[in-house]
Amino acid sequence: MTAFVHRLRVRYSECDQQGVVFNGHYLFYYDNAITELWRERIGPYQEMVTRGFDIVVAEATLRYRSPARFEDLLDIAMPVVHLGNTSMVIRPEFRIGDRLVVDGEVRHVFVDPSTLVKKPMPDDLRAALSGAA
Repeated sequence: MTAFVHRLRVRYSECDQQGVVFNGHYLFYYDNAITELWRERIGPYQEMVTRGFDIVVAEATLRYRSPARFEDLLDIAMPVVHLGNTSMVIRPEFRIGDRLVVDGEVRHVFVDPSTLVKKPMPDDLRAALSGAA
């Protein structure tokens, strides 16, 4: 199975005075893309939380390669590259056509939503996410 890809259009309000996407917006874009990955591969995010599981970001690294601008169509590939006992790693790639704009790595940890204590990833989620590579 290929990596999930989410497409969005850059809005004017997301650009800085240089006319490019302000760097902080890429994590908002990532958050939108992981929500859509979840919806496609697992189902509504809230259903997982109701079952007693949530994910939190433990680490995020982004590398800015080239600018994205107002009206650009940005494709965000979301390959899951590691599934541990309580964690997963996604290496997002933000592209406009074939041009790499941003890439990076985000590590998430599975937790109990009420205590935020780490807990093992459920087998059904592991199976669904292993197909997202």
